[in-house]
Amino acid sequence: MLDPARPRSSRALQRTSLIKRRAPGTDRQEQLIAANIDTVFVVTSCNQDFNLARLERYAAVAFEALITPVIVVTKTDLVEDAQSYIDAARSMSALIDVVALDARGNSALSELAPWCKPGKTVAFLGSSGVGKSTLTNALLENNSIETQAIREDDAKGRHTTTRRELHTMPNGCLILDTPGMRELQLTDAAEGINDLFADIRDLTTGCRFNDCQHETEPGCAVLAAVEAGALAPARLGRWRKLLAEDAFNSASLAERRSRDKAFGKMVRDVKKLKDVRR
Repeated sequence: MLDPARPRSSRALQRTSLIKRRAPGTDRQEQLIAANIDTVFVVTSCNQDFNLARLERYAAVAFEALITPVIVVTKTDLVEDAQSYIDAARSMSALIDVVALDARGNSALSELAPWCKPGKTVAFLGSSGVGKSTLTNALLENNSIETQAIREDDAKGRHTTTRRELHTMPNGCLILDTPGMRELQLTDAAEGINDLFADIRDLTTGCRFNDCQHETEPGCAVLAAVEAGALAPARLGRWRKLLAEDAFNSASLAERRSRDKAFGKMVRDVKKLKDVRR
């Protein structure tokens, strides 16, 4: 809240939402992606880019931040069986809407309109080459953002968007276009993961033991659901993997913060000691 007359009296408002990931590399730091977003359009295409496990990561991050995730399946015109991609996306969660469209067509504006209202902020997330910038152009109703074709041999996109850019739609909705992300390591996202896998979370309440690890324990409701065919083993495996990754990254970050805090205290103590000796 800027006070032009007294700038020093200005104050920063709390974020309403925050998307973050563990930064690439080995130092276990956090990287902030976007803040104050109402809806995240997770964009994927009907080709080799489509990866259910990756989509689940994006959705978990959105749920953790209390942001509405919407899966946008593009390039439906390039495949004979687009429905299989759509069905796979819908299998993630009953809480997530799935929209299928041709990003270059005229349907993008109308299909995404329910989330792109005046006063709202939306963001496009996904790999390079899936159509994020093309969709942004469609919502802006112009071609102001440069786009490029994907590589034909592996369907990989080129980094046309190299930085995060905020655009304004004619109706006042804000759009955040982001560079493609090849890696999305989760951190501090346990609640988002459980929201995404609500079916498994609900099953765990029926386990005989409160500390059931859902591996070999007797009376495990999760394993019983797998045996009965009610839960796919692959989905259970992805849930386990995301929880383990999140726990590891969150613990590593917590340890780093603790070490940094201890180091800062040591520096302050040394400065105090020097002041006393003087």
